[in-house]
Amino acid sequence: MATIILFHSVLGLRANEKRMADRMRAAGHDVILPDLFGGAATEDLEEGFAIKDRVGWAAIRRTAADALALAPGDTVLAGISMGAGVVAEFWGERPAAAGVLLLHGLAAVPSAMRPGMPVQLHVCENDPFFPAPAVDAWQDEALAARADVQVFRYGDAGHYFSDPALPDHNEAAARQVWQRCLAFLS
Repeated sequence: MATIILFHSVLGLRANEKRMADRMRAAGHDVILPDLFGGAATEDLEEGFAIKDRVGWAAIRRTAADALALAPGDTVLAGISMGAGVVAEFWGERPAAAGVLLLHGLAAVPSAMRPGMPVQLHVCENDPFFPAPAVDAWQDEALAARADVQVFRYGDAGHYFSDPALPDHNEAAARQVWQRCLAFLS
């Protein structure tokens, strides 16, 4: 099975991310779940951005790099919303990654990527952070880089729809995300 590093959202490392990691572990995967905010977490988006600013991107990147240093080269890079931005920081440096899994966020496609690298993206249809034209452009870029890309868009859902603690939650879409993610990881 796969080793997966899962980078959390701007809300921090919370119960939902731990449940995600547990679900992946139950499917037989090893999961690394670094705390990029040093214990700070919230369910309020504005507060999450304030925490991110207080911690600083350089420190977030350092914590992520330290966690990745302990991971095998073929580790799946996974990110949730802001965590997709963290994936973008390292994707180009990890050509042997078994795949890239993006939940609720985009990661810049590296200029040099292994042809055929499996990449899966899950976003809501009307995401305020990642509007449809941005997702379309991202998909075109990933295809041009010869990634084996799958893009799934979910209607009637908010930005972080897989988290039952948030108002964006959509249970049917969350179930579908997990079916697709676990199939991708297997």
